[in-house]
Amino acid sequence: MDKYNWTFTSVGGTVRVKITSGADIAHLGELDRKLWTVLSCPAKNLEFDQKTLELIDVDHDGNIRVDEVIATAQWLTTVLKDHDLLLTRGTEIPFAAFNEENPEGAKLLASAKQILANLKLEKDSIALEDTADMTKIFADTKFNGDGVITPASADDEKLAALITTIAEKIGKAADRSGADGVTADHIEAFYTALADYAAWQAAGTKEVFPFGDKTADALAAVDALKDKVADFFMRCKLIGFDQAIAPAVDVSVDKIGAIEGNLADAGSAIAEEPLAKPVADGVLPLDAVNPAWKAAVEAMRALVLDADKKTLTEAEWADICGKFAPYTAWMGEKKGAEVEALGIDDVKALLKADQKEALLKLVEADKALEEEALSIEAVDKLLRLFHNFYDFLNNYVVFADFYDPDRKAIFQAGRLYIDQRSTDLCVRVDGPHPEISSLSGMYILYCACKSDKMGKTMNIAAVLTDGDTDDLRPGKNAVFYDRDGNDWSAVVTSIVENPLSLRQAFWAPYKKAGRWINDKVNKFAADKNAKGEGTLSTITEKATDKPAAGADAAQKAAPFDVSKFAIITIAISAVLGVFAAIVSVVKGLTWWQWLVLIAALMLIISLPSVFIAWRKLRKRDLGPVLNANGWAINAASYVRGKFAKNMTEVAKFPKLTAVDPVARRKAAWRKFWWWFFVILLAAFFFLFFTNRLAKYGVPFHKEKPVEEEAVDECCDAPAAEPTLEEVVEATAEPAPAE
Repeated sequence: MDKYNWTFTSVGGTVRVKITSGADIAHLGELDRKLWTVLSCPAKNLEFDQKTLELIDVDHDGNIRVDEVIATAQWLTTVLKDHDLLLTRGTEIPFAAFNEENPEGAKLLASAKQILANLKLEKDSIALEDTADMTKIFADTKFNGDGVITPASADDEKLAALITTIAEKIGKAADRSGADGVTADHIEAFYTALADYAAWQAAGTKEVFPFGDKTADALAAVDALKDKVADFFMRCKLIGFDQAIAPAVDVSVDKIGAIEGNLADAGSAIAEEPLAKPVADGVLPLDAVNPAWKAAVEAMRALVLDADKKTLTEAEWADICGKFAPYTAWMGEKKGAEVEALGIDDVKALLKADQKEALLKLVEADKALEEEALSIEAVDKLLRLFHNFYDFLNNYVVFADFYDPDRKAIFQAGRLYIDQRSTDLCVRVDGPHPEISSLSGMYILYCACKSDKMGKTMNIAAVLTDGDTDDLRPGKNAVFYDRDGNDWSAVVTSIVENPLSLRQAFWAPYKKAGRWINDKVNKFAADKNAKGEGTLSTITEKATDKPAAGADAAQKAAPFDVSKFAIITIAISAVLGVFAAIVSVVKGLTWWQWLVLIAALMLIISLPSVFIAWRKLRKRDLGPVLNANGWAINAASYVRGKFAKNMTEVAKFPKLTAVDPVARRKAAWRKFWWWFFVILLAAFFFLFFTNRLAKYGVPFHKEKPVEEEAVDECCDAPAAEPTLEEVVEATAEPAPAE
């Protein structure tokens, strides 16, 4: 098989494949994976139709991978005839575009026509708005294939009422039509509960109810007193064991006496006392009980004791409690409580009518349309992918939307406004990942965003590509606008620092030096201030306190360190010497030579910073930022040049022409005095260094050449210096005579 002829283009500084036709989409499976820009992306937190992302994420693992994108492309190009229609981003598919030769395409066409019939629409195309509301499609249908039946599903009024009863007692499920209904499981559970409840009621013989219909009330009355009666009999036993214990277990006179106010309002405190006055014989006097418990005792007497019963022993009490054992066991075996509210008579009537099978047949009739209903959902899937899939490919196979000035990528969450600028390169993230994002070479602000109006929070990574960074710091507030126009309060949580521009890099060394000098000056001033305050405190203490013994010796000045002074003197001399040497070299330069020298010095200082920034700016890559948020980026995505600058907009103020004349005069005078003091300061330093260097024999101005005086001819001219030959002849020894 011949290889498909792909078209390539340069996008964002990287060669990428170009999706320009439906045939390209149909052949995506043949594209080498090494040529894909993205290998995986998250299926959430993107500015894209969430339902479409879920449709592409076939395995629903939260990540969309290449295989899933290929499968989606193949499905679309199989059920549609004209593949080029996918590039139109349309919301409506004509019936003629369905591929009826493909079984699934034919089924989708039939479902599309069924949808229009349900909606009572007559046209030869299906639109996304037609399938957007599935409830509307099935609003007037009895059955819709979801296995849920509603009262509208039954023609018999009794069956419709029974469906309502089952939904109330057992539970309900939402039908595709939007109404509440029941499933086969609900029906089975309902009839099981009816049978269980009827069988449980049948097991309740006469022996189970020792007090007839009042057994439940009698048990409740006995249970209310059980603990208090047991406490009373134990107190009686303790008195029978030792009479001396009686005061300790009897009613506490002190506690009762300590109650302040109306005793009628102290029922809880009185109720803590014994049920009755404990006695050694252990008999409970029913007519002489604690007032706080009198009503409960009377209720129990009326339900389980004879009217003339005046006392109660522990054995009698145990016998009363034992009578409830069968009833308690029967209640513990209770089943079918869900239908108890119907009453045993209605339960028996429903069991006798036995309409379970009729209900289950309705469910089967509904499920018979399941395939058709699923096909209707497939039509909605087709329409969503038809409208959105090409945009997704432009953000997955190739980052075309990101580099298109008229569009935004699906990972661009909105716009952040901060420090008189805005940036459109904002990506939603789970949290700061500076260790990964620092590899991008970009200046990144991680911000925590909060919307009180929507009650939501999110984190973003905002990339700045222009402006200064002097006022940016963690904790700085900003405002973020999402793609829907909603505003969020944003706070900078962390910063990944990298160069923003060559201009910023050029001035960075001077700003750094300025900050260093400012810090040193501030530190020097603070030290001097602290020293002054300390000296003032010392003087004050000396004026108010007598000096301690030996204080004079401690306050003596430290001995003069000659070596230290010598070192300092040598260092100062060396610095001044170097400076004098420099001045001696440049003292003869003209004004334009001075400008060249200053420019050269500035280049020497700034060039390393500019070179480093240039290298980083060339390699600014969005990939690490997206990788930190779950993307698997397969190709570099550079953000540089004019494109990078357009990502961040810096405030530009117009030149003001109509200014208040008074304010203009004030501004002019401020400018005049500023320059006056600058020139004055420069002159001071010039004169200062001129005088200082003169002491070291370095004149700061050119000396005038001394004119040679004319030599009078009458004067004796200075003797000329002898030549080398003359010196040799004069010093040579005479030759010996022959």
